[in-house]
Amino acid sequence: MNKSRRMAAMQAREFAKSGFAVLQVDLQGCGDSAGESDDATWAQWVADIVAAAAWLLARYDAPLWLWGLRAGCLLAAEALPKIGSPCHLLFWNPAPAGKVLLQQFLRLKAASHLMDSQAKLLLDELRQAVAAGQSIEVAGYMLSAELANGLATSALAPPGGNVAPARLEWLDLSVRDGATLSPASDRAMAPWQSAGWDVQAQIVQGPSFWQTTEIEDAPRLISATLSVLQARVHR
Repeated sequence: MNKSRRMAAMQAREFAKSGFAVLQVDLQGCGDSAGESDDATWAQWVADIVAAAAWLLARYDAPLWLWGLRAGCLLAAEALPKIGSPCHLLFWNPAPAGKVLLQQFLRLKAASHLMDSQAKLLLDELRQAVAAGQSIEVAGYMLSAELANGLATSALAPPGGNVAPARLEWLDLSVRDGATLSPASDRAMAPWQSAGWDVQAQIVQGPSFWQTTEIEDAPRLISATLSVLQARVHR
């Protein structure tokens, strides 16, 4: 979050200046919300998204969009069936599955041991601790087993049931000129298209700001995101 919050706030301000009503959410245990990081669970985070959607729907008579980055896209997809109203999706570099993100997060714990033969052993111990229901500390944050396991089993799949297909804007970032969507993104998008969702995807030039060493901006992503939503609204 400390790498991504600046970009999310910048985008939210641009949305607001263009007439969109925006609610930027601090999930349980994050930012200014109640609780500590180890109080957070995946189920509670999904419930937070549902509550945020209800707050907006009670105040504005306008199309509802859920906007997420990486794991936030997984949360949005899981919250859809619980919202009970038509909802469009805006994804920034969505993760096809939470298991990969959890693995990346746990590797932060082993970063100081990367030149050490104990690194793999440490990762195995972390996985075992989570499986045993223990909270673990990673990079100064406590990660609950409930949150870790919820993330590990999450997948970017279109909801079934009574959720009507809507619009999905998919924006991936790349620093390369002329980059194309990765095979992983193509594979992750296919089920949404098959389920009837109107999927539009594009590559935007910019850094992976959520994982860079220093805080970085991706101004092209902000302008591209605003443009696609404005185009959707006025279609």
